[in-house]
Amino acid sequence: MAITSDTGATEGGGATGGSGDAPARTDVEKALLGGSTYRSLGEQVLSPAEERFERGRRTTGLWLAPLVSIIFLALPLDMAGDQQTLAGILLGVIVLWVTEPVPIPIGGLIGVSAIVVLGVAPAADVLGPFGSSTVFTFIGAFILAQAMLKHGLARRFAFRMLSLPGVGRSTSRVIITFGLITCALSAFVSNTATVAMLLPTALGILTVIAKLMQDRGIATSTFDPTRLRVGVALMLMLAYGASVGGLLTPVGSPPNLIGRDLIAQATGERISFAEWMAVAFPICALMFLALATVLLLLNKPEIRRIEGVTEYVASERAKLGRFSRAERNTLIAFVVTVTLWITPGVVAIIWGSDSSTYDWISGRLNEGIVAVLGASLLFLLPTDWGKREYTLNWSDAARIDWGTVLLFGTGIIFGALLQESGLAKTIGEGSANLLGLTSVFAITAFAVVLAIIISETTSNTASAAVVVPIIIPVAVAAGINPFVPALAATFAASFGFMLPVSTPQNAVVYGSGVVPITKMIRSGFSFDILGAVLILLLLPLMVALVGLGS
Repeated sequence: MAITSDTGATEGGGATGGSGDAPARTDVEKALLGGSTYRSLGEQVLSPAEERFERGRRTTGLWLAPLVSIIFLALPLDMAGDQQTLAGILLGVIVLWVTEPVPIPIGGLIGVSAIVVLGVAPAADVLGPFGSSTVFTFIGAFILAQAMLKHGLARRFAFRMLSLPGVGRSTSRVIITFGLITCALSAFVSNTATVAMLLPTALGILTVIAKLMQDRGIATSTFDPTRLRVGVALMLMLAYGASVGGLLTPVGSPPNLIGRDLIAQATGERISFAEWMAVAFPICALMFLALATVLLLLNKPEIRRIEGVTEYVASERAKLGRFSRAERNTLIAFVVTVTLWITPGVVAIIWGSDSSTYDWISGRLNEGIVAVLGASLLFLLPTDWGKREYTLNWSDAARIDWGTVLLFGTGIIFGALLQESGLAKTIGEGSANLLGLTSVFAITAFAVVLAIIISETTSNTASAAVVVPIIIPVAVAAGINPFVPALAATFAASFGFMLPVSTPQNAVVYGSGVVPITKMIRSGFSFDILGAVLILLLLPLMVALVGLGS
């Protein structure tokens, strides 16, 4: 069964295409896995109404971003000059991120350039945070993900889970299993790459379900298979499940690393890999249950029991054949990297985080260094020694999502400048005085709501970089340890499920043509609310149980 799509929309996740009167048959794997996330209008296939909206939105950003910055800079505010300038630039960048007149990473670079040109800080100070080891963590992780994409290791993993007894017998089990697969992969691989590598498999199984409905007379022979509720539930489970899984580990999503670094700077307490997982696992488990409930209730599948999926999975697994040398090499690099990432946390559990052993191990097994070391193995492990061919070559590495690396770097820069300039403290103290936030619960609730609202219209990375530095001084001004509110803001920054622009993975599944925007908004809003409640109630409890934030 070919994994292809007749939909005219190939938005997000590297889809390519052009406009035309009739939708072209899409090679989904090539479209989703072979390009970049940030595309111009000419690189997308849009309906006339969507194209008018996108053109208007992007054109508006060209004049609105500088106008917002200029107006703010001209206001007679009682704040330091460099703080007002930084705030004005950041407001303009946020408008650029929301309206996308330029690719989102370029919007960040424009802001960084303006900061130096307008004299907020010297170039060396501004660009210094870009050398953070967290940037190298994601470069290494993206290269590992590229190897998994190229050699099909992730698809093999997905088919193995789907072949488990009973999984292929009902639509609910298929949807939940795909969610579990997504969560497991996105804990270590970028959320966008995880969804992109699994989407072709999901579309293939959806095709089996659609044909089964047609053959049984449940749907007419001319029905539109891209408008099935089961398809909506399956696709949104992929997108939202990636965000839930991304919370499981510090390296699962960029906001995790940004928030953890900012918390360490503010409190002097660094969360280890194992400690993060201990806090996150129960929260993510309940989030996943809530997600499955929301999606299956709001998008109730048209058919409960299905036939054909088991045969499809068996057929695809047979096509994969035995493990190739490249797959084995990729698995070795992946296992080595994850093992080294986890080792400091295991040492902390056995000998304690205050021990000299832990200091020696954690000082040498820096996550960024481990990531690039693991990625380097892919260029050392041969697939054909006689021809000097290795698991990856540089042309493969050049295709990773460098745009997200740039966005991540600019996010760190803005977060650092907010703190160093004192702007975050000014905003925090002003907010605390205005809202009268004096308790841990109130400040944590404010942090969660603010992070989710911002992440709906900007990147999750930008949300964490902006909100966490604001929340920390709010808590400090109220005489409260900022650990819990800042960590809550970090978790909430990975939310934002209502719109295709909220996260790259939302854009990927929206681009499949299977998810109408109205259903994405309805499902996303419901999960935003449940997720916020779970973070607010469970995070302080888990932090206390693990012994953090004291």
